[in-house]
Amino acid sequence: MIGAHKVNRGGRERGAVKREIQGWLFSSPYLVFTIIFFLIPLVYSIYLVFQDWNLISPTPVFVGLANFKEALASSRVWAAFWVSYKFMLGFIPLVLVASICLALVVHHLPRWKSLFAVAFFLPYLASGVVSSLVVKGVLSYSGPLNAFLRATFGNSPDWLGNPTLAMGVIIAMVVWKMAGYYALIFLSGLQGIPIEIYEAAAIDGAGPWKAFWRVTLPMLYPAFYTVLILAVGIALSIFTEPYTLTHGGPEMATQTWQLEIYYQAFDQFRSGYGATVALLNAVVTLITILVIRRIVEAWGHQNGWN
Repeated sequence: MIGAHKVNRGGRERGAVKREIQGWLFSSPYLVFTIIFFLIPLVYSIYLVFQDWNLISPTPVFVGLANFKEALASSRVWAAFWVSYKFMLGFIPLVLVASICLALVVHHLPRWKSLFAVAFFLPYLASGVVSSLVVKGVLSYSGPLNAFLRATFGNSPDWLGNPTLAMGVIIAMVVWKMAGYYALIFLSGLQGIPIEIYEAAAIDGAGPWKAFWRVTLPMLYPAFYTVLILAVGIALSIFTEPYTLTHGGPEMATQTWQLEIYYQAFDQFRSGYGATVALLNAVVTLITILVIRRIVEAWGHQNGWN
């Protein structure tokens, strides 16, 4: 009996080791990808923040904290900081409302829910560069929209040449791109709400509007929390749309933090300074997400939603 017990235990241990090896093998593609394209660049960028390197000279020049001092005193960096937050303050409320509305529409469809969900998700899969070029063509002076406005009203706005309009165009485009993706998250939350809760609310006299505020929104708190954090990350890392549509103009009105990083590292060939701005951006993004998390968690706890 003792010998059989030892044999069984040894077999279980060998099976556990085999499963562990299999787990590492299946995880290895992702681990290799992360090491090559995330960990190594991250370590190298931290090294670069203390260097002055133009991407051409064979050896960087150590400058210590000079890049940090310049970045913290730079009017361009501060301007990019405020532009990114202006974009965030305009983007997040709109994308939350749009994605919740899309989720509610799909959820209440009597049929073809999957088809419409996929259709709303397609903008997220579209290339940001291609979409931006299409929008740029439509909003150009000779584009169909401005031609229609001139024919109808005798005048047309300079969509991408006006600082306020240019930011509005970029916000609207990113909302269009992301709303379908976030709507899927809200849709999964809606599908997880038991129908009995709505039936109980109806018995208590709650109409559709009151049921939405008293039942649907509280039950969507986990989805809302997830979408909000994702939207903050997107807002503080936006690059493709402002780069393609405006190149940061007019008057740096759309010069986001990511554009400033690109400008310093690849236009001015100051990779060390660009890496410093990128590190500051990462720190500010992390702090922003943590602060918003605490606020949303406190709000949810106060209302009994979490």
